[in-house]
Amino acid sequence: MVGLANIKQDIAELINLLEIQKKRSNQGLKNIEVTLHTVFLGPPGTGKTSVARLLSRIYKHLGFLSKGQLCETDREGMVAGYVGQTATKVDKLVDESIGGVLFIDEAYALANNFSGNDYGSEAINTLLKRMEDNRDDLVVVVAGYTDPMKVFIESNPGLRSRFNRSFHFEHFTPAELLTIFEGMCSKSDFSVTADAKEKLNDTFELLYAKKDEGFGNARVVRNLFEKCVQNQANRIIKLTEINQQVLKELTEADIPEPKDTEEQAFFSVSKEGE
Repeated sequence: MVGLANIKQDIAELINLLEIQKKRSNQGLKNIEVTLHTVFLGPPGTGKTSVARLLSRIYKHLGFLSKGQLCETDREGMVAGYVGQTATKVDKLVDESIGGVLFIDEAYALANNFSGNDYGSEAINTLLKRMEDNRDDLVVVVAGYTDPMKVFIESNPGLRSRFNRSFHFEHFTPAELLTIFEGMCSKSDFSVTADAKEKLNDTFELLYAKKDEGFGNARVVRNLFEKCVQNQANRIIKLTEINQQVLKELTEADIPEPKDTEEQAFFSVSKEGE
């Protein structure tokens, strides 16, 4: 995975701890209780779901989970509109997640009372009970923007006691965004000319300079890549001879202007004259 140096370091240190815990157990020594439930803090598009999926495999490999699957959900997947249905939805999710990792994206939304009911709190309380009942074979990862997630965890003593480990995901740098773009090209049999790469670098530097917590990082790169492929198709469809090199090559003309990409990425950039 591109970047994420601090996350990779955190996971490496966690693996070391878990491996030593196993060795101590094998020698009949007592261990401290290690909480695997984790808070992922940071902006979207920074690899949180991918890291959660890898963690589930790591925990299985180390013998801390029996299956190692990842189940993804959010508030909509946990909260129902009628009394009693929320607990049923949460129970079903947990049942599917036992032996693996339950990943709850934008988990802070569970604490938002959108319609005057308290179904979000019902979801949290049901989840906390199931986490305790299945603490030996279930890991829960909650993810979202940094500040709302901190408020969410502090809102409930049960959450505070169970989620005492956090990973901080940072925005990708311009160089990392370019590497992600080139990776998408490689996977789809595209190449990038030198001029196109220079224009992409200008684009990513502009986006990085304007980034806020809502900046989509790799999601923005994916949208830009798809736009470039569309532009290339529009450019080469009229050519009389289309060979493999033409089909593979993204040129400077296929890369949108940096300002246009900026406008698409942030939606708030005003047009000239407005």
